[in-house]
Amino acid sequence: MTPVQTYPRPTSTSAGHRTVADAMDTAGPQVWDDMTVEVALSVMAAARTGRLVVCDEDGQCTALITQARLTAVRDGSGYTDRVRLRDIADDGGLFASPLTTVREAERAMRHRRLGALPVVDEHGNALGVLTLSR
Repeated sequence: MTPVQTYPRPTSTSAGHRTVADAMDTAGPQVWDDMTVEVALSVMAAARTGRLVVCDEDGQCTALITQARLTAVRDGSGYTDRVRLRDIADDGGLFASPLTTVREAERAMRHRRLGALPVVDEHGNALGVLTLSR
């Protein structure tokens, strides 16, 4: 795993012009897309997190997967122990740039009904995760 680089949060940013970099959390655990569902659930339990950033063989972020999604797949009738994360990632590849405004990102998240959105740099590397404010 690669350490996550985050940006410092400015103390005097206008709420209407805050960028995703100002509001994101660290990405958390990053795993390969060829990992099985069972192993991913074990990683989540060990890390005490409800989500994982999924990366391809080049280290580029491909998805954000939640514990709820993994549990639903595991409990589904078509589940086998060979199901890989790349087989079930279905967030449509929606990502945010650190320069995107929080308002724009939250609008896209609400439209797509996403609770969290990966933030990636220009090379597709995960920088953090933006979660919807309630």
